[in-house]
Amino acid sequence: MVLAIGIAFYEQTSADKNMYVMVVAIVIFMMGMMRLSSKTPSKNQDNNEDDVQ
Repeated sequence: MVLAIGIAFYEQTSADKNMYVMVVAIVIFMMGMMRLSSKTPSKNQDNNEDDVQ
């Protein structure tokens, strides 16, 4: 994920910007964020469904 961010920032500063490299870097970043967020527990994980109205 950090590598994708670095590549995206480097590509923005270059004179000839390649859109495909930017899109691939963003996709890799988003996939990494999805994997990271799937590992974090929900705030309401301890609540039973009977408690929710």
